[in-house]
Amino acid sequence: MRPPERSRRGSTAERGSLPARGGGLRERNRQDKLARIKAATRELFDELGFDRATTRAIAERAHVGLGTLFNYADDKRDLVFLIFNEELDRITDTAFAAVDPHLTLAEQLASAFGVFYREFAASPTLSRILLQEMTFYSHGKLAGDFQRSKRRTIGFVEQLVAAAQRAGRLRANEDPAVLALSLFFLYSGAVRYWIAGERPNPRKGVEELRRMLELHLRSLVPPSPGRSRPARAR
Repeated sequence: MRPPERSRRGSTAERGSLPARGGGLRERNRQDKLARIKAATRELFDELGFDRATTRAIAERAHVGLGTLFNYADDKRDLVFLIFNEELDRITDTAFAAVDPHLTLAEQLASAFGVFYREFAASPTLSRILLQEMTFYSHGKLAGDFQRSKRRTIGFVEQLVAAAQRAGRLRANEDPAVLALSLFFLYSGAVRYWIAGERPNPRKGVEELRRMLELHLRSLVPPSPGRSRPARAR
């Protein structure tokens, strides 16, 4: 599957706060600070939760000044995406890299989104924070990178929809971009409902998602050749 194009400009943190990658003590120091900030953010969000963790505490854990912290992120929400944006791209690439073309569209999507479920289940506390904060995330240093990542995921879904339409397994008179968006919305709601559970089980969550996808897509499957439509009641 051809990946939707990534931004060639690099992450916002790298563009806005870091010079081009290369040698030099100053660059190594910046990269070291970034790594410490990411690690401290993960640790404190996991230990205290999003509301109780403070930017000051994160800066102290990372051994950087508060002003330095704000060179990398505008606020706590930005810090969530500082640690997750690159991971989301990696998960998306893995999820859609080996989709079986012989599966139904519902099975393909459940297989791909199942990678997200398994990754989120590995760190449920951090994943709840991510899924909570990403809903209306449109402003901040890292917002542009996150929005591009989300569009890439939807782009992969659109490719699967278009392939199903070309194969005659899905009605071709519907806009694949609109269908992709509706399917992504279904996943987005389902994964939030699932992660809110006390012990989210990825296998059960993916199975529930597959069943919902099948229900959603059932009305879009074209009738089999020679199959007559039921007569209308008089």
